Formats: sequence, structure tokens, C-alpha cells
Amino acid sequence: MSAWEPNATRKPPATAAASSVAPLAGPAHEVLRAAPEPAPPPTALVFASPHSGSIYPADMMAAARLDAEAIRGSEDAFVDQIIAGAPSLGAAVIQARLARAYIDLNREPWELDPAMFEDELPDYARSRSARVVAGLGAIARVAGEGRPIYARKLTFAEAQARVELAHRPYHDALDRLLASARATHGCAVLVDWHSMPAAAARGQRARGGGSCDIVLGDRFGAACSPKLTALVERELESMGYRVARNAPYAGGYTTEHYGRPARRTHALQIEINRALYMNESTREPTQGLIKLAADADRLTRALADLDVSSLR
Repeated sequence: MSAWEPNATRKPPATAAASSVAPLAGPAHEVLRAAPEPAPPPTALVFASPHSGSIYPADMMAAARLDAEAIRGSEDAFVDQIIAGAPSLGAAVIQARLARAYIDLNREPWELDPAMFEDELPDYARSRSARVVAGLGAIARVAGEGRPIYARKLTFAEAQARVELAHRPYHDALDRLLASARATHGCAVLVDWHSMPAAAARGQRARGGGSCDIVLGDRFGAACSPKLTALVERELESMGYRVARNAPYAGGYTTEHYGRPARRTHALQIEINRALYMNESTREPTQGLIKLAADADRLTRALADLDVSSLR
């Protein structure tokens, strides 16, 4: 279904979202708008899906010991489909095409593990962050269950190439979308959409009890107005979802980097339990994908109706 067809009937694909291993054809990300530039954005909303990409470039796989299927567990599969209706409701959407394991757009670009590289990293590399230690820096060292992805050490030149191909253009485009929203509406509202393994969701209790369906990350109130977080929480709970805040996910690089309420940009991360809409073993969607997409549209409408001048 096209993002431009809000009344079309959503149907999940019959099989799991396909990944591909090939040279990249076209841009590393896509931007979808309610109206093409230079028309001003109809709302202050910018939605991002940095981890739903499923293209594994040939240069990555030539260096890998694992095949693409073994790495796919790190993808936020189908999240782009969950928010596919957003452009027709006034939100700009930016979404990755390349797989997260190739370059993680929700990390600082130089958050790199020196053990992965044959040459020395520059002084500006952030090699001691908790994410790097876990093997999940800007270029992941491990896939699911801690399996090493690569058969050889990479070069820093390879990391630079990935940043220039995908990370820098994505964030340049996201910056422009947020600037346009601020210029038109006085502030920007960024929602960064993700999915989480069911095991992570089971380990976190939602408000009111029970394991959570959705985690809202606002950097413990630093990245957006409390009114925005409360609105999203209230809307989701009214739809029957069990919602937690900031644990186990308080928001990654995108939420932390862009969430500056004092500078008229509010950022909120939404993590969705994959068990709600897919079989994690087969990576096939379930009928839950239809409900989640409809509920994401309902949430988008509520956000579009929000008086953003009231956000502080």
C-alpha cells in the first residue's frame, strides 16, 4: 500500500520482508512527505525509522562470516509499514534503506570499536561507550546471540565510506525536515520509531502491571515536553497497549541529539514489542500488523491535532 493511500486496506505481506545483498541502487534513505517541496509541511511532525532497512551491501557481505539471514534479527522489521500512513496524515517520514548492521543511524557516526579495525582509529572516535562495549556501535561487531559478524578486520576507510554513504546524508535530511517544521510551525516534533524483541518487553513492567507492549523513551524528560510523552502514553493506553517509560530504552542517539525543547525541537522514541505484529522466529508478519498500522494512524492524528505552541 502506498503511503499516499490512507483509505486503502492494509494487508501484511504473505512472507517475511525480503532482504537483499547487492550494490546499492538509489539513495540510502527515503523521505516521504504529504506534499513535495517547496510546499511547507502541514504539521510539525517528523517520523523516523532508522532501523527498518533491509539492504545488505555487497562490500559488507564480502567481509562477513555470517550471511544476511543470520544478521537480520537486528532489523526493526515492518516498522516502516506500521507508519506508512503517516505522510497522508501530515507527517514527514524518513526511513533507512540500508540494514542497521551496515551502519546504525541511531548511533554517533564515530562510535566505533577499535578491536574491529586493522588500523588505528582517530582521536575523535568514541570507542568506550556502553554501546561499543556491547558490540553495537555505529558498525555492529555482533549479531543476535553475540555472534561476530565479520571474518576479517575492517579499515577505517571502510567506516568512513559507510558514514558518507548513509549516516551523514540521513542526518542532513533529518536536520532539514526538522528545520522546515520549526520554520513553519514554531517547533518540531520528532518521533523515532523502533521495535524491540519480545524478550526485552517481557523483562519490563508496564504501568499498571504486566509486561510492556510499548516503551516510550524521552531521555527521562530531557528530550521533549512532558505533555508530549503524556499524550502519546494516554493515546496508546486508550487503545489497549501496556506502556512503560524509559526502561529498558530511554532513547538513542537520535532522541538525545535532536531532543532540545529549549531549541523548539521535541524528540520521543517509541519501541514496539515485535510479538505484537510478527513471528520473531520466521520473521513473518501476523494480522497484528494491520491493527498496529491502524493504531499508528490514530496516534498520528492525535499528534497532528496537538497545539504545538503549548509544548514547553
